[in-house]
Amino acid sequence: MDLYTKELIISFLLALFPLFIWQLFYLLHYIYQFQWVKKWMFAVFPLLSIILCMTFPIALIEPLILDLRRIPLILGTLYGGYRVGFLLLIVIISLHYLFGGEAFYNSYFILLLTAVCAGLLSRYYVKVSLKKKILISSSLILLSLVVFPTQTLVSSGVMTNIRIEHLLINVISMVIFTVLAEVIMFNFDLLQKSMKAQKLEVASNLAASISHEIGNPLTATRGFIQLLSDEKISFETRERYLKIAAQELDQAIDTINDYLIFANPAYKEKEEVFIFKELKHVVEVLSPLAKFNNVKINTSLIGNEDYYVLGERKKFNQCLLNFVKNGIESMPKGGELQICLNSEGASTINLSIKDEGIGMSKQQMNRLGEPYFTTKENGTGLGLMVAYSVIKSMGGEIDVQSELGKGTCISINLPQYFHPVSRVN
Repeated sequence: MDLYTKELIISFLLALFPLFIWQLFYLLHYIYQFQWVKKWMFAVFPLLSIILCMTFPIALIEPLILDLRRIPLILGTLYGGYRVGFLLLIVIISLHYLFGGEAFYNSYFILLLTAVCAGLLSRYYVKVSLKKKILISSSLILLSLVVFPTQTLVSSGVMTNIRIEHLLINVISMVIFTVLAEVIMFNFDLLQKSMKAQKLEVASNLAASISHEIGNPLTATRGFIQLLSDEKISFETRERYLKIAAQELDQAIDTINDYLIFANPAYKEKEEVFIFKELKHVVEVLSPLAKFNNVKINTSLIGNEDYYVLGERKKFNQCLLNFVKNGIESMPKGGELQICLNSEGASTINLSIKDEGIGMSKQQMNRLGEPYFTTKENGTGLGLMVAYSVIKSMGGEIDVQSELGKGTCISINLPQYFHPVSRVN
């Protein structure tokens, strides 16, 4: 491989490098929603490519200098329009005047003509197929190089095959650049559509869940209200119907509140939450259910009576209730539920709830906390959805380890709150 071929390859890689940074910016802008990434910033990449090409050119015989500057100029103008093309042209002319080179004024005229043609074709270019885009970009680079001044090549006795090689590498590079640019934009267009489809699916699932969960108690309430219109029913029966109707309405209200907590889990008022007390309350409330399912609840809370976190007590209590209840219900044939509370470092509290239930697969674990996902036959997924949302709003994290047939361990890490020493328990 001769020196000229090596320099051609280096020049090609330098021109290609900003294209991969362009891909990174697309990721930041469209997927991660970085607000500081603006559309006008995408004009920087053909600009960077031009600067690299002209800073490290292919120097043959002074003052003959060859590079791939036309590729970013043409593509940048075709995709960005005449404004981007004008900016790129100004940079090329400035660098050409600064660095020197062959036929300054002739090159200026040719590049200006190339940029004008690319600018006129830009609106048509973005709408056509890949084949036509390759044809347009390759034709522009070919025409720009064919009319390139050849006085230096002739006077210096340089072989004309060097000019032919330079022309071929430009055309081939233009084809590669065009294909890569189209692939990058197609991939991110596909990702945007996929993200939009996922959002629509979540909205659809939420709508179905709300309709189902609220519709059932409201239908039952309507039925009992209709029964109350019968004058023949006894007073005791009427009271029972009213009580059931009220319970059904309370269930509908609780369901709505669960969705509101998921949508906006911010605290109404921050307060100190005594974890030890909340755990004892949850265990006491669920003891009858555990006994009915032949589940033994073991707690390891001794020595951890001074752990506090900041949050809303009722919401946190509901989270614990959901986690412990799920652990009990995962053991239909009985078993042991272990609840441990300890400190992870100086400022983090760890609460683990481990059962010996049916466990979950990796696919199920990855979907925990998603709307309308549940492993129960008659579940809705609302409990875990709200629990994940509340723990996250408290600055905590939830880690789930599970294996089918061997049980599940839920580990909750929360930032510890150190209340004043003077506080009386």
